[in-house]
Amino acid sequence: MPQLSRRTETFTDSVIRRMTRVSLKYGAVNLSQGFPDFEPPREILDRLAEVSREDFHQYSITWGAQNFREALAEKQSRLMGRTIDPNSEIVVTCGSTEAMMAAMMTIANPGDKVIVFSPFYENYGADAILSGAEPIYVPLYPPDFGFKADELEAAFRQKPKALILCNPSNPCGKVFTYEELKLIADLAAKYDTFVITDEVYEHIVYAPSKHVYFASLPGMWERTISCSSLSKTYSITGWRLGYIIAPPEIIDVARKVHDFLTVGAAAPLQEAAVTGLRFGDEYYADLAAKYTAKRNLFLKGLDDLHIAHTVPQGAYYILLDISEFGFESDLEFCEVLARDVGVGAVPGSSFFREPVNHLIRLHFAKRDETLYDALNRLEDLRKKIPVRR
Repeated sequence: MPQLSRRTETFTDSVIRRMTRVSLKYGAVNLSQGFPDFEPPREILDRLAEVSREDFHQYSITWGAQNFREALAEKQSRLMGRTIDPNSEIVVTCGSTEAMMAAMMTIANPGDKVIVFSPFYENYGADAILSGAEPIYVPLYPPDFGFKADELEAAFRQKPKALILCNPSNPCGKVFTYEELKLIADLAAKYDTFVITDEVYEHIVYAPSKHVYFASLPGMWERTISCSSLSKTYSITGWRLGYIIAPPEIIDVARKVHDFLTVGAAAPLQEAAVTGLRFGDEYYADLAAKYTAKRNLFLKGLDDLHIAHTVPQGAYYILLDISEFGFESDLEFCEVLARDVGVGAVPGSSFFREPVNHLIRLHFAKRDETLYDALNRLEDLRKKIPVRR
């Protein structure tokens, strides 16, 4: 038989999604894959019920339904501090996963280089490789996961086509400061580089940290491809509604890529989601308060159990330090954790370019009772997983 494509030889299937399957296998509390176990806003669900009986069952416009793009443009114009044209500066995608891939294929040619901060969301390396590009990894250093300016500029000196910026960051919860973003912007301008942003956690930020849209920085609109989705903001991860916002000349190309990747996002779901896009500012304030309470609950529980962990500035992930258990493989530890303790997590090695095997990722986008259940199970962590010498 002929050989299969070699594009995927350097990466595996999604470890995050694999750990969801492991959690289901053992009946574990799934704190691995980042989706909530509570309902989306009632207003969106009510509108979805109405839409099911209306005429939204065929293709919408390929790059997004008109009213969806208009509502999105109104919301993001207010937040990003510039007027966004719904007809020339937006393409609606099947989740931010497609948005990131479409953005990469829009700007990258085979052989181009792309800067990726490490730790990183596992899709980024795969996106670059599938696009024929070569990732350049720049480390972020705990506990605040900042970068070293000289290491970042060394990466820029390799003449990359783009830098990928996840802000707030998955998996470490890093929220980049204005000063850090300005340094990235200065280097992007100096070396004539695009910046592809993943801002899906834009509304989940913990005081005193503040989210700054990279495209809003002076001179950065022209070279920024802003990717995001509705998944985390409205707790509709299964709806797969994402988008790209960028200047018209970039969107023109992104639309062609999107058209032949997926044709278009689901028409009835776009129609129902318009309701959420028109929520007032109080919704986003309440969302931040809700996740702040969940973060505090979960952090206190871990502290009471004397389990070492990071403190996220944004998003809803925590990295736990499992060094004390002496496992050589964090993947094996996560499988044992799901089987013997009943809590699902993701091995940190799937997020790091560096040889990191002592961290695992959990998330707290769950009902309080689910988080208490997970913490109660973690009480027996040291009893059920003996230390390896």
